[in-house]
Amino acid sequence: MSMFSLNGKRALVTGANTGIGQAIAVGLAQAGASVVCAGRRACDATVALIAQAGGTASSVLVDFADPMAGQGLFDGAP
Repeated sequence: MSMFSLNGKRALVTGANTGIGQAIAVGLAQAGASVVCAGRRACDATVALIAQAGGTASSVLVDFADPMAGQGLFDGAP
């Protein structure tokens, strides 16, 4: 039994295409979260790593340097 479970939760990780952001995204997925990988560049490699490990992830291109970039990002999402 895991002491840290995120089953049924969704996590948004910015900068998930490389480095620390990628490691955080993979770790959250390993804990059971469905991860939305966000970055200014494609996060396809991170999504693939998570899928290979049996997790769930999606990717979105977004630049949060623009204060309005996140507006409507999750419209219609549960």
